[in-house]
Amino acid sequence: MMKTRKGYPVYPLTAAQKFHFFYLQYCPKKQVLNIGTSLTIGTDINFDVLKKSIYKAYERCDSMRLRLAKDKEGNCYQYVVDKEDRDIEFVDFTGQTMEEAQQTMQKWTEVPFKLEDSPLNRLVMIRTPDGYNGLYLLVHHMTMDAQSLICFMKDIIEIYCNAMYEGIDFPKPMSSYIEQVQRDLAYEAGSRAKERDARFFENLIAQSEPIYNGIDGPAKLEAARAETGNPKLRAAVNTSDSIDSALDIFHLEAEPTKRLMDFCEKYHVSLVCLLLMGLRTYFQKMNGNDDVSINTAIARRATLNEKKSGGTRIHSFPFRTIFPVTMTFIDGVYAIRDLQNQYFRHANYDPVSYFAYRGRMYPQEGGRTYEPMSLTYQPLTLQEKGLTKLGDIQYKTKWYPNGVTAQAMYLTVMHRPEDNGLDFNFEHQIKAVSRKELEYLYYYLCKIMFKGVENPNLSIDDIIKLV
Repeated sequence: MMKTRKGYPVYPLTAAQKFHFFYLQYCPKKQVLNIGTSLTIGTDINFDVLKKSIYKAYERCDSMRLRLAKDKEGNCYQYVVDKEDRDIEFVDFTGQTMEEAQQTMQKWTEVPFKLEDSPLNRLVMIRTPDGYNGLYLLVHHMTMDAQSLICFMKDIIEIYCNAMYEGIDFPKPMSSYIEQVQRDLAYEAGSRAKERDARFFENLIAQSEPIYNGIDGPAKLEAARAETGNPKLRAAVNTSDSIDSALDIFHLEAEPTKRLMDFCEKYHVSLVCLLLMGLRTYFQKMNGNDDVSINTAIARRATLNEKKSGGTRIHSFPFRTIFPVTMTFIDGVYAIRDLQNQYFRHANYDPVSYFAYRGRMYPQEGGRTYEPMSLTYQPLTLQEKGLTKLGDIQYKTKWYPNGVTAQAMYLTVMHRPEDNGLDFNFEHQIKAVSRKELEYLYYYLCKIMFKGVENPNLSIDDIIKLV
């Protein structure tokens, strides 16, 4: 094993990184792990001060200086370099249309990184045609996830504001990425906690085999049963032969969003419980199964150190619920909350091990699966602590798809900065899921959630009939 690289100590990949690395190897288009985003504010910016703020933020965030390298056996390692001294580009889109500017940034997002010994992010200072100013940031998912990306962006802005405005404090320090990696690796090396977590998930898997539910009903499962000659088959292929993807976004207005958030506050549940209840009820309606599985992402950022250490910490697991149609909506939401809390307690477990164990217990060939989609909810917005001090300066954020996805359908739900309403971002394989199917899913998902929020004691059956 390499001990150092270019004089820097090297570390193995964490489980969260291996999960990405695992499917990167099989993906013909290497930009599959690119995350592109822009943040612009409706005020003039001193770009010299902004550039200094960016270098300062790089200095404070180890995982933005992360490099990957391979040894002779092809194992991947990581190390952190001392400083970032690349020039920060500036691009002025004035004179173009917003659409042209966004197309350019979309193109930037589709350019794969050189993986070995080179920077795994790109930052561009931008001026957009609408007169806003700010940043475009592209990162490689093995070095950052959406939460650490937002954290880094916020750090740049707070450093900048501290330099430019009176009475704005310099942000508190970030946490060490390497210390967090060492904790993760100590866990992986056979700790008691890991054994406990493995037991939890292995028992969960052993209970019984899940069943596939399709977005438009059981057609795919029936096709797989016909193809294998096995009428009891419970898994189906839900991806297509093309990984080209599109991003379709549906906007829920601020007022209905507030009704959902008020419900969550009243019943002490998180919005993700409500989203999961809505989605699983939709699949139950379409497929007639009480048994529904959806992949769900867990951020693993419970402690302050985890929140501020950067890097990628997301673990994704199948989330399975078996709810009879006689169960009330609120009881379903509570059952999801309780199961989620158990997942959080054991979420350090390696998802690759989870899928390997499940694959041994219920062998499937030909890439068949039980989960039709993945769900992520991003509660973190820049509006939270810090940026409120800037008064009513308007700002905009935008995510740019990389044009490729290894999954059939991935839903990310986020709050809009302008009005805190919800955006439902469906990234999907163009050949696996159509825009029309998504419109249908989104329409019924909202109907189910609002019907449930208004009448929490209605049974699932009643809600299905009423929508």
